[in-house]
Amino acid sequence: MADIQQISEQIRTKSLFVDRILREAGEVIVGQRTLLERLVMALLCDGHVLLEGLPGLAKTLTIKTLAHVIDVDCQRIQFTPDLMPADLVGTMIYNQKTGELIPKKGPVFTNIVIADEINRAPAKVQSALLEAMGEHQVTIGDATYKMADPFIVLATQNPIEQEGTYRLPEAQLDRFLFQLDVTYPSIHEEKAILDRMTAVQTPVAKKVCSAEEIREARGLCASLYMDDKVKDYILSLVFASRFPEQYGLKNAYIAYGASPRATLALAKASRAHAFLQHRGYVTPEDVKAVAYDVLRHRICISFDGEAEGMTASRVIDEMLRHIVVP
Repeated sequence: MADIQQISEQIRTKSLFVDRILREAGEVIVGQRTLLERLVMALLCDGHVLLEGLPGLAKTLTIKTLAHVIDVDCQRIQFTPDLMPADLVGTMIYNQKTGELIPKKGPVFTNIVIADEINRAPAKVQSALLEAMGEHQVTIGDATYKMADPFIVLATQNPIEQEGTYRLPEAQLDRFLFQLDVTYPSIHEEKAILDRMTAVQTPVAKKVCSAEEIREARGLCASLYMDDKVKDYILSLVFASRFPEQYGLKNAYIAYGASPRATLALAKASRAHAFLQHRGYVTPEDVKAVAYDVLRHRICISFDGEAEGMTASRVIDEMLRHIVVP
């Protein structure tokens, strides 16, 4: 108990910088509080995020603002059908003076990569990005190069335009910590956007954090106390997606459930959620808060389920209702 109290006191003090980040980003971004929180959580978890939403919902602006606030480098890459792997990771170029091939690193070598409309790139480009996401390294020629720290990919995709797009492979989807659905602002929020973005001077956020603070907080976040009962609750959610009948979920229409990577993602994200609440321990409510964003892209609905209108979010609804909270 003394250890938990000690951790809680440390987290209560060390997590205050998160409030500064959210407050300063809020000077530019109207609403989108959940989106900002999830992006900060992804940094604390060293995880990647897939953003799905209609054009014009400030996805790119939110990411760039966050990168500025925490003082890290950010590169935006527009994914197109003619994009080549070398355009992403770099290539070897010939040096006429020395007669040697030298590496020219691509835009993926940064702290935050905005992969805009990622589903427009062909499979070979997505495979190149997969190595960077999963291994935090990139191979150019015969040499392997480490990525920056922190390094996260924040990818966007448009849910309505399917012409000229490529479905993301399940292996790549599983690499994303979160899949977030970005929705329209409320009428009051949109009026605030109208006032703020049509003013003579548009707002600019200040830098209030550093990459070193993020790295330190990542270690603290991993130290948060998680009781065995909370771990069992996480395992029950994941196993219910694989064996729904054993957990009382009938007609779930699940083709396949979440992988072991989902178990790890739920644990990391739950700790990060508790960190944002300035707590040194994880509760089942933290698990519930992140369950949809962690699991929705990892549960595959069968063809029959899609015909019946079943979705991964509805399956998660049933899981959270049926599984007993410790």
